[in-house]
Amino acid sequence: LLPPVNFITLHYAYFIFTSLALALILWGSNTPRPATPTQGKMVHVRFIDALFLAVSAMTEAGLNTVNLSELNTFQQILLFLGIMLGSAIWVSIFVVHVRRAAFQKKLAVLVAMRQERRGRSLQRLPSLTPPERSGGPEMNMADPPSPDRGHLPGITFRDDTRFVRANSPVHPSHRRRSSLFSMDGVGARPGSSLPALSSSGSRKPNSKYGEVSAYFASAAGRIARNSQFHGLSEAEREELGGYEYRAVSLLAWLVPLYFVSWQLFGALGCGAWIAYNNPSSARTNGLNPFWVGAFNAISAFNNSGMSLVDANMTAYQRSYYLLITMSWLILAGNTCYPVFLRLIVWCMWRAVRADRCRRVAGAQWAARQEKTLRFLLDHPRRCYTNLFPARHTWFLLNSVLTLNGIDWAAFEILNLGNHALYAGLPERYRVIDGLFQAFAVRSGGFYVVTIADLRIALQVLYVVMMYISAYPVVITMRNSNVYEERSLGLYAEDLESDEDDDREGENSRAEKGKSSTLGTAATTSPFPFLKRAATLGHHFVSGGAHTGESNGTFVRHQLRAQLAHDAWWIVLALFLIMIIESSHFNANPVVYSVFNFIFEIVSAYGCVGISVGVPWAAYSFSGSWQTLSKLILCAVMLRGRHRGLPVAIDKAILLPGEANWMQEEEDGRIRESRT
Repeated sequence: LLPPVNFITLHYAYFIFTSLALALILWGSNTPRPATPTQGKMVHVRFIDALFLAVSAMTEAGLNTVNLSELNTFQQILLFLGIMLGSAIWVSIFVVHVRRAAFQKKLAVLVAMRQERRGRSLQRLPSLTPPERSGGPEMNMADPPSPDRGHLPGITFRDDTRFVRANSPVHPSHRRRSSLFSMDGVGARPGSSLPALSSSGSRKPNSKYGEVSAYFASAAGRIARNSQFHGLSEAEREELGGYEYRAVSLLAWLVPLYFVSWQLFGALGCGAWIAYNNPSSARTNGLNPFWVGAFNAISAFNNSGMSLVDANMTAYQRSYYLLITMSWLILAGNTCYPVFLRLIVWCMWRAVRADRCRRVAGAQWAARQEKTLRFLLDHPRRCYTNLFPARHTWFLLNSVLTLNGIDWAAFEILNLGNHALYAGLPERYRVIDGLFQAFAVRSGGFYVVTIADLRIALQVLYVVMMYISAYPVVITMRNSNVYEERSLGLYAEDLESDEDDDREGENSRAEKGKSSTLGTAATTSPFPFLKRAATLGHHFVSGGAHTGESNGTFVRHQLRAQLAHDAWWIVLALFLIMIIESSHFNANPVVYSVFNFIFEIVSAYGCVGISVGVPWAAYSFSGSWQTLSKLILCAVMLRGRHRGLPVAIDKAILLPGEANWMQEEEDGRIRESRT
C-alpha cells in the first residue's frame, strides 16, 4: 500500500528522487583528469560514490567518500546546487508559496460566495442595499461581516451555532480531510479527528484565555495556548484567514530575500578574502581560490560541511575573518535562523510604527503593515514553521548559547597539553579555532583541527552533541505547534501521580454510569513504551495549559517521541555495518574501531558531517567502507534529515480549510471542558 500523501511523504519523495537524479548526472559527467599534483592518476567516480555524494549534499550531511578536489568543475557545481536544493530554508520557501496560493484560492471562493449571498439578499430585499466594496479577496477578508441580516425582525443566531436535539446522542462530526496534506505523519495520532463533545459548553467569565479584540471585535472569541483561536463565527474565521494570508504573503518575499542575501554576501566576502589573502591552499588542490571561498560560504550557510579543499578548514586555522564569517553563516542558516528572522520582523514592525514611515508611505499603508507584522509576531506558528513566539525564541537562543558554550569550554579544557593537536599552532589562534569548532560540531560539519587528534573524552562529547543537534529547534517547533496536543498523541507513561488520579477518576465515573470519556481506545503498537493512553484525560490540561508544569509535561512527551524516533535507527545501522565491515575490523581494529563507526553513523544521522577520517586519505571515514555499508549510511542520512521536520498536523504546513477550523474549535471545547 502506498503511504498517505502528506507533507512527510512529499518531503521524502523530493529528497529521494532529487538525490537519484543528481547521482545519475554526477556519475554520467565523469571526465578523467589528474586529481591532484601529488596523486597523478586518472579519477573516475563510481556510481555508489556519486549516489553517496548526492545524498550527502541534499541532506546537508557533508560526508564525502572521495576528495571533492578530484571532481571536475561541473560535478562541483552540481554539489553546490544540491546543497542549496536540500536546504531547510529552501524547502520552507516552497511550502510558504504553496500555502499562499491555497489562501488566494480559498479567499477567492469565499468572496464569490459572499457576493452570491449578497445578490440573493438584494433580490429578496431590494430596499436594503448595502454599499459595494472594492478590492481583492485580501481586503474583503479584513472587512467586518455584512450587517444586512440585522435589519430583519426576529431572533438571529451566530453562523456557527450548533443545534442539538435534547436527550439525543451526539455522534462524532464528519470532516473532510485535506486533499494535499493529510493528518498523518511523524508524531500524529492515528485518527484524523477527535470525538466531539456532547455540548459546546458555556464560556467562563474568568477564563485564562486571551482576548481577540486586538484583531477584530468578537462576542465569544478567545485565544488559547499556542495561538489557537476558539469561539469565532464563520465571518470572524474568514477575517482571521485574511490576517494569515497577509502574513504568509509577507513571508513569501522575506524568506527568499533572507536566503539569497546571506549566501550572496557570504560567498562574495569569503571568496574575495581567500583570493586575496590565502590563495595557496586552493591552488595546491588545483582549484580557483574565489570558487573555494564561495563554495565554503554556501556550505556553511546550509550547514553542509563540504569543502573543496582536501584539508577542509584546517588550511585556514589562522584566518580570523574567514572563521568568524563562516561562524555567522552557520548560525544564520540553521540554529539561529528563527532568532534572526524574528529579529528582522520585529525591526520591520518598529520601523512601520515610526512617524516618519507613516508620513512617507502613508498612514493607511503603515497601519495595515503594522497589524500584519504584529499578527506575525504574536502568532508566528500559524504562518511559518521556523518562526516562534518570543518565549520560545528566547528558549532557543539560550539553548544555542549553552550548548555551544559547553563545546567551546570542553575544547579548550580537554585539549590542554595536547601537543599532537596544537603542533605549530600559536596559542593566540586556539581560542578562535575552539569557538569555530563549537559552532561547526553541532550542525556546521567543518573541522578546523584533525578530529582524530582530539582527546577521546571530547570525541565522546561530540557524539552526544551531534545526536542532539536538532533537538533545540525540533522541540521548540513541536512545543509551539498550534495543534500540539493533537500532534503529540498520548503515551502510557504519563506522570505517575496524574495517571493514578485520572485512573481513579475514570473508575468512579464508570461506576456512576457517566460517559464523559473524551478519547478513544488505545491503539496497538509494536513498542510498549509508545502505547497510546486510553483517554485524553492524561494529556489535555486545564486552563489552556498555561502552567509551567503542564508545559514541561508536553516537552517530556516530545523528547520521548523523538528519542524513540532516533535511537533504533542508529543501533540498527551500527549492527548491520559492523557485520559488513567485520573484515576491516579484524585487519585494523584501531582505525576501524567500534567507536569510529558510532561517530560516523551519528554524524550522518545528525546531518553534521565531521568525521575521524582515515590515516591514508583526506576523505571521510565512510569512504573506506564497503558498497553495502555506504548504501546503509545513505538511508541513515535520509532518515536523519527528516527528523527535524514539523509533524504532519502542523498549522504552518497545512493548507487552509474548514476541516482545520473545526479541529481547532474542537480542541478549544476539550480544553474548556477540563478547566
